[in-house]
Amino acid sequence: MGVNLAAFLGVSILVIVTPGQDTALTIRNTLVGGRRSGVLTAAGVASGQFVWTVATSAGLAALLVASEPVFTALKLAGAAYLIFLGAQALNAALRPRHGPARAKLVLPHGMGSVAAYRQGVVSNLGNPKMAVFFSSLLPQFIASGHASFATLLMLGLLFIAMTLTWLTGYALVVARVGDVLRRDRVRRSIEAVTGLVLVSLGLRLATERR
Repeated sequence: MGVNLAAFLGVSILVIVTPGQDTALTIRNTLVGGRRSGVLTAAGVASGQFVWTVATSAGLAALLVASEPVFTALKLAGAAYLIFLGAQALNAALRPRHGPARAKLVLPHGMGSVAAYRQGVVSNLGNPKMAVFFSSLLPQFIASGHASFATLLMLGLLFIAMTLTWLTGYALVVARVGDVLRRDRVRRSIEAVTGLVLVSLGLRLATERR
């Protein structure tokens, strides 16, 4: 099939385990909404990656990367969304929580399972660097003349499965120690940190060149 699978797996693992906006969002939503919200956020991220995978396999991602106005517009929209989510987290960090220590937090703006999933999707799709990443990463591990739609799709799906497994693991670990993390002081500290991380990532995305 002309695929260097071992090299692809090695690079993919390094990329996936490096913390970024998807990791921060998954941890934050698990802390706020529990295991289900965290897992659905991870599923949303994976869904966004699936769109990028199909777009890359069909050659559409390369067109997006080549179009400066479209790339910039998507970059700014994604950056604004990250800053918005970060501001939400920072606002939650400033609010003391009342009630039993084991009570689940009130989700911002009534955020439920659908919203957690949507945040994962929008966060991933709003990052045009994913288009650059997928269109540059996947073909590197395929021998010349073997870069078919099916081969690119297979590598993309493998990357998605690995990402989903990793982020779901994060969600399960955070949910498992959720009672400790939801103690007001700890919760507000984590909200503050994740908020700052999301805002910083949004600002970096907005100001970074390709």
